[in-house]
Amino acid sequence: MTSYNYLSLFGKNNKDIAVLIDPDKSKDLNDLMNVIRHCESAMIDYLFIGGSTGTREEFQYTVNFIKTNCTIPLIIFPGSPKQLSPQADAILFLSLISGRNPYYLIESQIESAEDIAEMKLNVIPTSYLLIDGGTNSSVAYVSQTTPIPSTRHAIIYKTALAGSFLGHKATYLDAGSGAKTSVPVAAVRMISEIGTTVIVGGGIKSIDQIKDYHEAGASIVVIGNHIETHPDFLMEIKEYKKV
Repeated sequence: MTSYNYLSLFGKNNKDIAVLIDPDKSKDLNDLMNVIRHCESAMIDYLFIGGSTGTREEFQYTVNFIKTNCTIPLIIFPGSPKQLSPQADAILFLSLISGRNPYYLIESQIESAEDIAEMKLNVIPTSYLLIDGGTNSSVAYVSQTTPIPSTRHAIIYKTALAGSFLGHKATYLDAGSGAKTSVPVAAVRMISEIGTTVIVGGGIKSIDQIKDYHEAGASIVVIGNHIETHPDFLMEIKEYKKV
């Protein structure tokens, strides 16, 4: 684990891009190595790792493989308290404040807190807001929570504001894996005024979307499913990063 101070510096460049890796979809190590190499070439700022399924052993194995073969900072985006590893550089300590399921509001955090402390992981307190992306995402299904309608910008804003008052340093707006529609740019612009590190993901398929989010104040844009089906998109990101 690096000594880099993620709590104070995470996402402060305001033009960062992260690639989400799901361990359950990354069991072919040759494919995973190719993704890592392309991410390095594309100057990706962070790798996020996490998913809705998978065992602790599978998760730790994937983390160890990535850290052995890659220097990009690796951030845990946990789908459950089992998804922990001392080899990661930091963890998004998520509270799903858009839902009302107590397990994802506080109970899962209690389950993992002692392990995180023992691993001495850098902790990034994060408000996690699930936004309706036009499909029944795996996060909504597993968490048994209802996403905030994408048109209800005021609700999105007030929820994120409450998270900042609770002391959360980052706000993650997620339209969900395989989303048909992404988080509205106008909502991102509103949230950026709160002052937390804004992370946005779900349904992002073009450089124009990434640019719009960055210009709206998003610190980190997360790409996931699209790279699985369009690996050449990383080369487009490389050209965008150069500019």
